[in-house]
Amino acid sequence: MKHIIYIILMLPVLMSSQDQLSGEVLEANTESKSFPVVGANVFWLNTSVGAVTDIDGKFTIPYESSYKQIIISYVGYQTDTLIINRPKYLKHYLKSTSELDEVTITSRKQSTVKSYMKAANVITVSSDELLKAACCNLSESFETNPSIDVNFSDALTGTRQIKMLGLTSKYILITTENVPSIRGASQAFGLSFIPGTWVESIQITKGAGSVTNGFESIAGQINTELQKPSTDNRFFVNLYGASSERMELNTHFNTEVSDKWSTGFYIHGNTHQAEHDVNDDGFLDMPLYNQINVMNRWQYTNPEKGLVSFINIKYLNDAKQAGQLDFDPDRDKLTTNFWGSEIDTERFELTTKFGYVNPEIPWQSLGVQFAYSTHKQDSYYGLNRYDINHNSVYSNVVYNSIISDSRHKIKTGVSFTYDHYDELAINTNFERSERSFGGFFEYAYDNLDKLTLTAGLRFDTHNLLGEFITPRLHLRYTPWEKAALRFSIGRGKRSANIFAENQSMFATSRTINILNTNGNIYGLDPEIAWNYGVSYLQGFNLFGRKGDVTFDYYRTDFQNQVVVDWENPQEVNFYNLKGDSYANSLQVELNYNAFEHFDFRTAYKYYDVQTDYLTGKLSMPLTPKHRFFANTSYETHKEEGEFSHWKFDVTYNWLSEQRFASTSSNPIELRLPEESPTVGTLNAQVTKVFSPKFEIYVGGENITNVRQDNPILGADDPFGSNFDTTFVYGPIFGSMYYAGLRFKIK
Repeated sequence: MKHIIYIILMLPVLMSSQDQLSGEVLEANTESKSFPVVGANVFWLNTSVGAVTDIDGKFTIPYESSYKQIIISYVGYQTDTLIINRPKYLKHYLKSTSELDEVTITSRKQSTVKSYMKAANVITVSSDELLKAACCNLSESFETNPSIDVNFSDALTGTRQIKMLGLTSKYILITTENVPSIRGASQAFGLSFIPGTWVESIQITKGAGSVTNGFESIAGQINTELQKPSTDNRFFVNLYGASSERMELNTHFNTEVSDKWSTGFYIHGNTHQAEHDVNDDGFLDMPLYNQINVMNRWQYTNPEKGLVSFINIKYLNDAKQAGQLDFDPDRDKLTTNFWGSEIDTERFELTTKFGYVNPEIPWQSLGVQFAYSTHKQDSYYGLNRYDINHNSVYSNVVYNSIISDSRHKIKTGVSFTYDHYDELAINTNFERSERSFGGFFEYAYDNLDKLTLTAGLRFDTHNLLGEFITPRLHLRYTPWEKAALRFSIGRGKRSANIFAENQSMFATSRTINILNTNGNIYGLDPEIAWNYGVSYLQGFNLFGRKGDVTFDYYRTDFQNQVVVDWENPQEVNFYNLKGDSYANSLQVELNYNAFEHFDFRTAYKYYDVQTDYLTGKLSMPLTPKHRFFANTSYETHKEEGEFSHWKFDVTYNWLSEQRFASTSSNPIELRLPEESPTVGTLNAQVTKVFSPKFEIYVGGENITNVRQDNPILGADDPFGSNFDTTFVYGPIFGSMYYAGLRFKIK
């Protein structure tokens, strides 16, 4: 294997080369901030060699000495022709024409962007989209995105779980700046550990992701890019308060230490200490909690030498209390006086990234990533204790180059991961170490017109999973103008952390059983699945307005799965799959700029998720087959020279019936119907922007006050055999209203 990896790493050195021209295209205006022009055409005169600017307005295209003139164009802007004598970084400002197309205004300020050029099906969500909701943490960042489903995991902890393609978050590779971040011990609550104001953008990839990020991705990848000290505001504060008496504070402090070093200090704190029991079942509708989350981020930039580096140091302390109103942890912990729960988490992270771009050969670059984290959770749910310590090391080295010319790009490198778990669950100690070492190679072809292809292969050796190969393929074809037809296929493999990923089961009276004992992880075999997908994106102009429609179909087939079986209401059973398990996901989405400054987005999704349980093939519990989504946003017109304006945003979600796991053996009064009622929720937010420095916002979640009446089964006898908090299909608390302010200094 060492020889294979050596050959992979040396391949780019043997390949021929070609220079490139890089730059960015911005909108020329008189305001202090310049907006990037997304989707501008950049091409060499009298050639088919060109590129399209990305969400940051940036581009890279091949350069030859025979190329002398470059054309930059975008609808609604003046087309410019520039003379280029040598490949240097180009920053160009486009001027709007007198007949500015109103569609263009909406396009360049799009907060969610779908690429027509990338091989993978990637949706980029900017910080502007995150501001459409309160977005206090990452778990609340997807309310306005139809590709991600959000729901509560149980009726006690207030934890939101996400799904993609009908599968829960454990099948999604969640990364922070391409470093795996929410996995293992942080799987249940980790999304709430990333404050929304820290996020610069989110990239959502449907289907198996890139082999450069590992072998665990099955349903897709969610990558979060954090604010950069060099580009973030020098000072930023966000204050938030809700009618539930939830309070949050976010502050950013950024400064330039020197001409090459910048640093940022980020502080997030939230607290909720009010007791609410709207449904009068004797239990808190939402937990009491305190969280302090701090990050110190350093950035080094030396463009003359092609160097950029980041160092992140993060510390988090999170404490939750849930259970009955009369529960006092000092008096009642682990007793039958009153049912209660505490979840105390302490987490430390150190992440470093180093990037080098050869100034003489800009298509040649090297990236090195290293991350260390320690996660300690001490918790109990009634009489069930669950403690976990998770120490993790991740490192990745990626080399980028081209073959012959920039139409043929390659990535190659090696990665190493180490995870040590020490758990106390079901009155038993579980301890294991996982080590993996792998090499990968990814080839990308882009003819800058009709076809883009990315094919990757990685080989890993793992002390518990063995030696295996992970193939991934993404293909994009443009049959005609403003169209993108995509295909993807990929394989994923992962260890199932059955306790950390399913902590809601501890808040029940169910007996937890592991039925297979021949595997290497809790006696179970690893999960293996193939994901296949096809997607079609078509842009259009209707009545002079821009829009697009997307059709997505994805299927996930499990070769092996650790089945979580809830079908016996007195038990939770874990076992290896015997038979079939698959998830089919169909989504149709429409985006349309109906009139000036008004955007409309709607989507329909259909899920068919089936698994062979011990009792037969059944659909996944609490997974609606049908979902309808609609979002509208409107921004008032700003007069020339003015900045003050209003923003309005409304989101509606409708979920069809959801299957309940069987309760047929319960007493009659504790039996549930086969399916839940349908659920429809409405969220809205209004923002008043007074100046580039100051804005206030007010909003409401679940304005129609939809509530699940009895979310806790057996609430009157929490230590009885039928107590269960996991039958949650909709909101528990009812309507919630909030207000906040944002202040920033550039």
